[in-house]
Amino acid sequence: METKTRVLKEVSSISEMKAISQSFRKQNLTIGLVPTMGCLHEGHLNLVKKSLKTCDRTVVSIFVNPTQFGPNEDLDTYPRQLQSDIEKLEEVGVNILFHPSKKEMYPKDYKTYIQVQDITEHLCGNSRPNLFKGVSTVVLKLFNIVQPHNAYFGEKDWQQLAVIEALVEDLNLDVVLKRVPIVREADGLAMSSRNRYLSPQERQTALSLSRSLQEARDKIRQGTTSAKTISDSIRQGLSGIEGLEIDYISICDPKDFKKKEQICDRTLIALAVKVGPSRLIDNCIIEEI
Repeated sequence: METKTRVLKEVSSISEMKAISQSFRKQNLTIGLVPTMGCLHEGHLNLVKKSLKTCDRTVVSIFVNPTQFGPNEDLDTYPRQLQSDIEKLEEVGVNILFHPSKKEMYPKDYKTYIQVQDITEHLCGNSRPNLFKGVSTVVLKLFNIVQPHNAYFGEKDWQQLAVIEALVEDLNLDVVLKRVPIVREADGLAMSSRNRYLSPQERQTALSLSRSLQEARDKIRQGTTSAKTISDSIRQGLSGIEGLEIDYISICDPKDFKKKEQICDRTLIALAVKVGPSRLIDNCIIEEI
């Protein structure tokens, strides 16, 4: 295997990260940013590799953002494995790891939050009211600190990516967002840090998400275009599975997330369920029929 010559630099202070980014920009080096909450898996590393291929310098941030968690969610138990993450980033040749503390990002008396309207009222925003205010705030802070030319996000978090796209467009931010398709395990399970919570039995249960999406695609290819029919079929299949609790099943427009009655043009099918301690999401896009 080729030996990497780049050495990973760990940065925890905002002022140091800004100085490094300013230095890169003065040298006309393009900066890629991959924002994460750590516990890195191949989905994250796929984003990282995209950045490494297209940018002169790649920054990965690891920060478990407290402002996007609700009071009964898994902030305290969210998986953290910084040393393992560092080893993975060193292996692929990342330049900078930015991992600030909560105090560094949200000092005492912090007052400012960003709220994207309308599209945050659907899907995950309906069941997790703090989520997108926290995501928008921390992403804007990271963009201001790292000053990237490009930022890389996975399509598993489809709604989150749409929110960040709105943020970039509406606030005239000088960063190009790069969409990267969902990365799945060999058995179809969408990669997620929360998969680590799952017992072997729960992991088998979690496979019902990707199976449901595939079955929906098959029905649509066979001519079923009623969103209610497809949604009812998915609900019937998931409702009978022990240990699985449905949060939402949505067949909607992939930009504004309003529900569709008929599956036509480009359509998003998005699912969120709870399996054991884990809240899992998955989605697929139906192109024009």
